[in-house]
Formats: sequence, C-alpha cells, structure tokens
Amino acid sequence: MKKRQRNWLAIALITIASFGSFGFVESYFEISKNLDIFSTVYREINVNYVEETNPGKLVKTGIDAMLASLDPYTNYIPESDIEDYRFMTTHEYGGVGALIGTRGENVIITEPYEGFPADKAGLKAGDIILSVDGETADGKNTSQLSDMLRGQNGTSISVKIKREATNEVLDRDIIREKIKLDDVPYFGMLSEGVGYISLNSFTQTASSDVKAAYKELTDNGMEELVIDLRGNGGGLLHESVNIVNFFVEKGEDVVEVRGKVKEHYRMNKALNAPLDLKIPLVVLIDEGSASASEIVSGSLQDLDRAVIIGHNSYGKGLVQTTHDLSYNSKLKLTIAKYYTPSGRCIQRIDYGGNRDAKGKAKEIPDSLLAEFTTRGGRTVKDGMGITPDIEVEDQEYSDLLATLLRENLIFDFATKFYFSNDSIAKPEDFKLTTAQFNDFKSFVMGHEFEYKTSSTEMMKELKSVVEDDEFWTEVASEYEALAVKLERDKGTDMQKFEPEIRLMLENEIIGRYYYAKGRIRAYLSEDPKIAKAIEVLNNKSYYDSVLDGTCTDCLVKKG
Repeated sequence: MKKRQRNWLAIALITIASFGSFGFVESYFEISKNLDIFSTVYREINVNYVEETNPGKLVKTGIDAMLASLDPYTNYIPESDIEDYRFMTTHEYGGVGALIGTRGENVIITEPYEGFPADKAGLKAGDIILSVDGETADGKNTSQLSDMLRGQNGTSISVKIKREATNEVLDRDIIREKIKLDDVPYFGMLSEGVGYISLNSFTQTASSDVKAAYKELTDNGMEELVIDLRGNGGGLLHESVNIVNFFVEKGEDVVEVRGKVKEHYRMNKALNAPLDLKIPLVVLIDEGSASASEIVSGSLQDLDRAVIIGHNSYGKGLVQTTHDLSYNSKLKLTIAKYYTPSGRCIQRIDYGGNRDAKGKAKEIPDSLLAEFTTRGGRTVKDGMGITPDIEVEDQEYSDLLATLLRENLIFDFATKFYFSNDSIAKPEDFKLTTAQFNDFKSFVMGHEFEYKTSSTEMMKELKSVVEDDEFWTEVASEYEALAVKLERDKGTDMQKFEPEIRLMLENEIIGRYYYAKGRIRAYLSEDPKIAKAIEVLNNKSYYDSVLDGTCTDCLVKKG
C-alpha cells in the first residue's frame, strides 16, 4: 500500500512539475528542432550543392543574418576580426599610424598621425603606396593594405611610396608601434576664462584624459567649460559615468541599466568626489553623438547641471556586452537599455516592435513618446535621443564645395601647397593671400570635372521621365532653355562661394603642417556652435534661465 502511495505521489509531482515547466520544455523543443533543421540544411548544401562551398563563410553568413534581424549592435566577431574589434573598443593597435584612402586605382596616405611611425618616417598626405615589404599594392583595396601595414609592436616594415608632388619614389623602413588615438584630441582656452575639451571617444582612458585636461585648463584660469561631444559615437559606459561624476555630487544616480535578465540590472552612481560642482558647463552634441555621449549629455541635462547646445543626438540607448565563444570568437550582444536620471530611455529605433514592409525597424512614433522632467521641472521626452536646450543650425554648403571635395581638388592643392611652402602661420592666424587663392582657382579651372548641382540633377531626372512621352517634342525647347539657365559657371561660383571654399581649403592646408590638433584650433574661431556656447557662458542670467526652463528661445522648458 505504501509503495502504491509513493508511486501516485511521484506521478502527481511529475504532473505538477510538467505543467510548471511546460513553457521551458516547449521553448527547449523549439530550439532543438530549429538547430537540427539548420544543421541538416548546412549538411545538404555542403554535400550536394553544384559548386564547391566555403563552410566557414556559409555559417558566418547565417549567423550574421540571424543577428541582423535583432539590431545593428548585436554582432558575431570571428577570430579573424578580433583585432578590429579591439581597435573599436580601445582605439589602440599595432601599426604605422596613418589614415589611408583610395584615389582612382591607387591607395594613398590621407593623413599621418602626428608623432607616430609614419610621420616620423616622413610619410606625407598624398603619398601613393606602391608596395609593402616588397608586395605590390596594385589591385589591393584600403582594407587589404591596412592589414599589411598593421602588425606587432616593434616589428619592422618597408614601405615604397610615390610622391607625385616632387616626382620621387621613396623607400621607408618603419618600426611599428602601439597606436593609441587620443580620446581628447585637443583642449585649450576659447576666450578669457572659457575652457574647451574635445572628447572623441570613450575608451578606458577617456575620464583620466578629461580630468588631466580639466586640471591644466583650471591652472590656466578656466572659470567656465565647453565639452564637445559632436561626432562621438560612444564607448565604455563606466567612463561616461566617471565624466558625469566630475560635475555632480558623490552618490548621485547617473544612469540605470535594465534588461530582461535580473542580473543585468544596475544603477550606476557617481562613486567619487566631484572635481567641480559650480563651474558653468556647456555640452555640444549633434546627430553623431551616441551611446556614452548621450549618457553624459542626457544625465547632465536631467540634473540641470549643463546647457546642451547643438542638434538632436543619435538615439542609441542600448547596452552591449561581449561573450566569449569557442575558437577565440566573440558575440557582442545587446542585453539591456539605459535610462538617464529622469527615467527616460533615449533609444530612437524600436528594434523589437513592428517593422515596415521591407523588414526595417521604425522609429518610436510621437504618439508613444513619454514625457519626463529634469530635477528642476523641465520637460524632456524619451525615444528621441537627447534634444538640445538650444539648437544651432548647421551651415549649408554649396554644391560647388561638395564637388571640389568629391573631386579631391582641395586635397590635391593642399598637397601641392605644402611642398611649395616650408611653413605657415599658426593655425589661428593662417589665411590664404588673394594671390594664393587665385592660384587655387586657376588650379581648379585647369581640371576637367563635372559640376553637379541639385537643380541640374533634378533636370536630368525630369528629362529621363518625360522624354519618351508624346508631349516631349512640345516642351523640349522650353526644357533646354531652362536647363541652360540652371547650368552653373564654375568660375562665377568660385567667386560667389569663396568664403566657404577658402575656409575648407585653409583647414586642409593647416592639417598638413599642424595635423588634427591644428585643424581643430583653426576651426574653433569659425564654429557657430562654439560662438553660441561662449555667448551663453558669458551671459549668466541667460545661462541660468536655460537651466531653470524660463528662457523664451529654448527647446527644453518647464512644463
């Protein structure tokens, strides 16, 4: 009798457990079934497909397609791409330290990094790479040549280049070094009392670099600060928290991380004593400011600690972590979303929601955006990146300038100028003379190129649509007359758009002598967002009105 009772009890427990774990069993069955289907398809392709297949490429294609259906930030990283991944996260690699690009059928040096091996070996912008360690560069693209130039620190590499500006072929032996791009490419004083820090990325040295720059600027009399996050696509979350911590109380909530798995939850607080709780701050953002940049700008905005100037940010509120896989590969996986102190998530694209007819994820609709308030009661919204307190419009450049850049005429003239002039004035002071700019105009007019404008391109599209129409003969003469009127003269437009062309050309030339830092120094005096930042910081009552939401021309106000 007791044995029978035990049997019934066991059956009852199994039944209860079965109901409780039905979802798990069903899910496990789905996983097993689909893995079996995948492996069967994979086997059949490898055995029976009409052509030889690459098994590794097949699997990677399948994995990439699977992950692409989730979001753009969930990626499989095979062993062959680990070095590229490390560079993305650390901005550090072994190599010669130069940007390269394609020019026709050639790969050229577009910019050597100041003080790194390529620069020390005398390589210059415009140099054509002919061979690396005796292996010809013919037929190779920038990715292939980049792989050839990179290598272990301390190893030697031989590079043969052609310098068209001087009609020379040169051999250079270069010792590779550890290349670490600066998180802070430039800092300095914008005007009396106003400091400036440009932050390009959030690698493991970002906060220490910002702190060092801050201390040096303070020693130089800084009383107000502009932090430039434009074009900064983000990086390490804890580095963004450390930077916010410089300007808010210890213990302050900075960013909350929430995911499906309980273990992924984390409230990131300011853990250290701040550098300065009083210094007036402006943070510059644009559509290229993403992720960690949005944590810094969004948290400082939510805490009413900084005035945000620029354009709406990118809107990436997703958190990734990496998981080690077999055979030295990795999976970068989105595990959570982050929320700024007001409680808003600034993720713009809803990857988990309904998609359009082509399967593309859509932005969160305005009707579903929720409102939150900053510490002082200003209204901010989720789902749309960081809205600046003050918006400053970008300057629209002419079609002619776009053409000159596309045809590399500004780049080529700067190369010619560099080899004809030993030195130039400091970046802040350098200006082309009238004679020098006239030389550039002659240089441009001496080159054959198609000058495309938006209006002439639209006219071509119109002609392609209607020229087969039965009415074309009736309107052809009017079309041709209008097309002639819309044709732009290169020489006339060179004169009309001289200020913007001159600015771009001068900046390219300055880069040849003073590298990236020189470019930044030169452009700061011409930057409308910098001008607005200085204006706001120099007007305390207006600065305060922005933060308390009472200003009349702000985008972010009290509700």
